[in-house]
Amino acid sequence: MTANTPNSAAQGYLQTVDLLKRFDEVAAVDQVSLSIDKGEIFALLGSSGCGKSTLLRMLAGFETPTSGRVLLGGQDIAAMPPYERPINMMFQSYALFPHLSVWENVAFGLKREGLPRTEVKSRVDEMLGLVQLSNYAKRKPHQLSGGQQQRVALARSLAKRPKLLLLDEPLGALDKKLRERTQFELVNIIEAVGVTCVMVTHDQEEAMTMASRIAVMSQGKVLQVGTPSDIYEYPNCRFVADFIGNVNLFDGHMSLDEPDACEITTPAGVVRINHAVSGNLGRELTAAVRPEKISIAKERPADVHVNLFRAEVMEIAYFGSYNTYIVELPSKQRIKITQANTSRYETSDITWNDQVYFWWPEEAAIVLTS
Repeated sequence: MTANTPNSAAQGYLQTVDLLKRFDEVAAVDQVSLSIDKGEIFALLGSSGCGKSTLLRMLAGFETPTSGRVLLGGQDIAAMPPYERPINMMFQSYALFPHLSVWENVAFGLKREGLPRTEVKSRVDEMLGLVQLSNYAKRKPHQLSGGQQQRVALARSLAKRPKLLLLDEPLGALDKKLRERTQFELVNIIEAVGVTCVMVTHDQEEAMTMASRIAVMSQGKVLQVGTPSDIYEYPNCRFVADFIGNVNLFDGHMSLDEPDACEITTPAGVVRINHAVSGNLGRELTAAVRPEKISIAKERPADVHVNLFRAEVMEIAYFGSYNTYIVELPSKQRIKITQANTSRYETSDITWNDQVYFWWPEEAAIVLTS
């Protein structure tokens, strides 16, 4: 599903309708319409400068839209100041008060709202229990690990019971291993509370792990919205295919168009796909194939007759759970192939400069028209 279709914002707890933000003559966010369900964890994914952070800041009220609407529960909040919005935002730096204890950090916003002391205590204790930091209530932020500080910031954000939680690169300050572990913890906590969440990240693995749906952005526009599997398996354009994961792209022209199959003639050879593409013969198209869907062997497979190519092994890399091969075709195009390591012992006899065959089934590739 693409985000800029007329009906894309017809429903949803959080909606942006033709949202536009210009800085001078540049559209940082360009006519973006999104619909996000209540309780959903939704990711804005893209490289630096794509507009995702500007979009998040407009949701928070820190930026005023040039035009367009932001609807939360049916109410247009685009002109509402940040402090009046039922929204909390958690920043990458966490912004914890170093002189306050964990308990006081979580209680800070509640006290400013003037809640009764018993209500403040009840909520803070509940949130610290939820993030499993009750035993750390008296500690100062500098006495906590990065992951614990992140959970304190989350508890503080959730204590005010916002209708919408915004996360700006929420795990960016953590090292890789801690970040991977914290992803699951964060999702479990958000789902336990049931709050609607929009997160910004440039880390595709983080988005794929945490979000129920992802919007891929580039140059201020949303190119595709879908579940992680939709985005990965069925990218709608070349940019999305290349941005999410690794992909091999074969550019060529349509040389066969049948009701249940098509063929693309490329410099590497003919690529056959088991679905039709509406268009004329000779039309320029691209076939996209993920590295893990490709098989490789030194001997020619007897039962394979399509999407079979011969190449030279240029690079081999061992990553523990899988091997990566970079092979070069006679056309000089290089192809990445990954194979899972299912045994503790080396089972492949492929080495550098070997002549090999590689292939994939007809259903493994998809056609990109843009």
